[in-house]
Amino acid sequence: MPKILLVDDDVDLTELLAELLSLEGFKVHTVHNGQDALEELKLQSYDLILLDVMMPVLNGIETLKQVRQKYNTPVLMLSARDDEIDRVLGLELGADDYLPKPFNDRELVARIKAILRRTVNSAKPLNLDTLPESVYEDRKLLQFGGVQLHPGRQQAMFEGRDLDLTGTEFALLQMLMRHPGQILSRELLSLEILGKRLTPYDRAIDMHISNLRKKLPERNDNLPWFKTLRSRGYLLVTEQ
Repeated sequence: MPKILLVDDDVDLTELLAELLSLEGFKVHTVHNGQDALEELKLQSYDLILLDVMMPVLNGIETLKQVRQKYNTPVLMLSARDDEIDRVLGLELGADDYLPKPFNDRELVARIKAILRRTVNSAKPLNLDTLPESVYEDRKLLQFGGVQLHPGRQQAMFEGRDLDLTGTEFALLQMLMRHPGQILSRELLSLEILGKRLTPYDRAIDMHISNLRKKLPERNDNLPWFKTLRSRGYLLVTEQ
């Protein structure tokens, strides 16, 4: 049973969400501020963190910073603010996705399953009825430009050094490495990686690409890792 840590100071909302997610087959633990969330993460691991932005004691942004210093647990940010700055900052700091309140219950569940689908460890498969066959696609080692991806272990290495990618960053790099030199549209990447249709001004995929560029060392052939094609998408560069 996938475990979710729900972090939100709205007690009524957390009770409703905990009940909803329990009915969907998740085990949910709730806390009401960022500091308590950090303490809880010391005690046990979780498959995903639902993290509100506006909270007392320690807000969601500061909590996310500290989470990413120690953990690669997927994080879905929640906020009543429809603030582009908060949204971009959360993604820059390593959040997997961002869902503004109020949100549709079905969309929340779909987003959670999409993130878990791409971060599941093959040694600990999740029992989600709606998982597509793509989850069980080839898990053999992928190699390109000094990067090695171990899909079964969700581990990315560059010349023996762990790249410390989040689950979403790993899934995005894996998809690009499976299609080197091919243009993958932002719409396709959003659907396959985040499980949602691309909406106007949605920069989630762009921010994850930006984070990958920061984490990947320089290539031995001095070529860039990715090429951005305006209005078309991204590709993994294979030649000059």
